[in-house]
Amino acid sequence: MTRSFVARAGLSLVALSLLVPSLVFGHAVVYPKASTLGAYEKYVLRVPNEKDVPTTRVEIRFPADLRVSSFGDVPGWQLEVLTDSAKRIVGAVWTGTLAAHRFVELPFVAANPKTAATLTWPVFQTYGSGEKVEWTGPQGSKTPASSTTIGAAAEPAATRAPSPMIAWAALGLSVVSLGLALRRPDPSRGA
Repeated sequence: MTRSFVARAGLSLVALSLLVPSLVFGHAVVYPKASTLGAYEKYVLRVPNEKDVPTTRVEIRFPADLRVSSFGDVPGWQLEVLTDSAKRIVGAVWTGTLAAHRFVELPFVAANPKTAATLTWPVFQTYGSGEKVEWTGPQGSKTPASSTTIGAAAEPAATRAPSPMIAWAALGLSVVSLGLALRRPDPSRGA
């Protein structure tokens, strides 16, 4: 294996790692991705604006086996709570202005189901141009719906996926290590 091959492979890996986060974070996502049976959970709907026109409306429909009880205030956004005939909260609509290349987080609190489930969160994002994106597709599609797994207990911190900061630190350490490995040996030191 030549040094130039290793260098090209290393640079390709760095470029790919910088591209992947932009692909992953381009969707409307509800956090956390896992929660506990029957728990009262603070959920956050994170919506990025990937267009050159502002997002003006965000709508979410709540899973039938989830009981939403309250919402957090978001400066610059007005909330309309959607209810059914029994006054159960079934969705929410936020209207405001989200500039291009920004994101907004829309919080709410809900009681989780008491049995194991996968909650699916249909989200509808409307832009100032009138274009509407429906985040309702299956995982792996161009417009996937976010989902949250409800289980017996949240996984311990030691088994969770590393935070993005840890991943970026590891990437930085890898780049430095690659640079050290590819540097030319000092001829004055001998073998």
